[in-house]
Amino acid sequence: MNKSVKNAGNILLHISRYVFGAVFVFSGIVKAIDPLGFTYKIEDYLRTFGGFFESFADYAFFLAIALSTLELLIGLNMILKIHVNITNALALLFMIVMTPLTLYIAVKNPVTDCGCFGDALIISNWATFSKNVILLTILILQLTFHSLIKSTFRVKTQNFIGLSFILFGISTSVFSYMHLPIIDFLPYKVGVNIPKAMEIPDNAPKDVYKTTFIYEREGEQKEFTLENYPKNDSTWIFVNQNSVLLKQGYRAPIHDFSIMNGQFDDITKEVLSYKGKTNLLIVYDVETASVRGAKKAEIIYKQSLIKGEKFYALTGSSDEEVKKFIHKTAVSFPFWKTDPTTLKTIIRANPGLVKIENGTIIKKMNWRDFE
Repeated sequence: MNKSVKNAGNILLHISRYVFGAVFVFSGIVKAIDPLGFTYKIEDYLRTFGGFFESFADYAFFLAIALSTLELLIGLNMILKIHVNITNALALLFMIVMTPLTLYIAVKNPVTDCGCFGDALIISNWATFSKNVILLTILILQLTFHSLIKSTFRVKTQNFIGLSFILFGISTSVFSYMHLPIIDFLPYKVGVNIPKAMEIPDNAPKDVYKTTFIYEREGEQKEFTLENYPKNDSTWIFVNQNSVLLKQGYRAPIHDFSIMNGQFDDITKEVLSYKGKTNLLIVYDVETASVRGAKKAEIIYKQSLIKGEKFYALTGSSDEEVKKFIHKTAVSFPFWKTDPTTLKTIIRANPGLVKIENGTIIKKMNWRDFE
């Protein structure tokens, strides 16, 4: 083989190794710093698949930490050539599972976002599958020429480094869970003005749908479009309507935030337009919320009354669940309603506190960090 061709092949082999490792490191670290976000995504998957898979939903948090740590370990090992053969085997097993899974998700579309890069980078399901095909191709290349990739570290050193990567991944996830994600990739970041983030420009592109109608006449069903459906023909009987999203229009960074009072009146504008400081206590599910956190929130509520600050406890739980929670915790603050998925997006804590001033987020805290 020509020496220059061989050298070029070696360079390509090592570049592909760095690319593979970098993708895994990025994927692992963004999940590790947001373990609850990844947990929610795994729960979505398991409940979508249903049956046997749904029984594992209670272990989603531990799966989230394990998978993010595994990705981080594979990526860093690949880059630094740590336990090359073991790393290649783990990577192959990972890709053998994930590549068919992402193909199924791309075809069936059970979830709109695969969550492979957390909230840091959202790509389509088909883009995710394509990414995995490229990574699998790179991995096959690595396996084919694995003899050319030699570690420069002794075995004991490799063991120490590998263990350090595992501890780093787990500790990052645990720290982010106990407090808040080290880097906030959510739309409700500190410094964001919520009303402005909800605005839609006048010239923004709108969603494009294909709408069809099913009508029946004399036992025969036929599909029509908006242009040719039998509007004034009473011989046709309407059966069904189907709408398919062809192209998604502009989506505001924050597009699903609303607050309802006990009479189901929307008080969102009232809350966000207040010119002083407002405390939003996020309790997306009172049944799983920390009792200790609720009691610490009671102190903040009483302090807010003294300071003249507004205080709203937002939950997605039912009125009956809220009553039981108040009885159990002896808190006195009232609750308002917000979609639980939105509350999970606002802050990764249950309960968590979001302080806003003039509609702008100025602070976010996990209940463990309540002052």
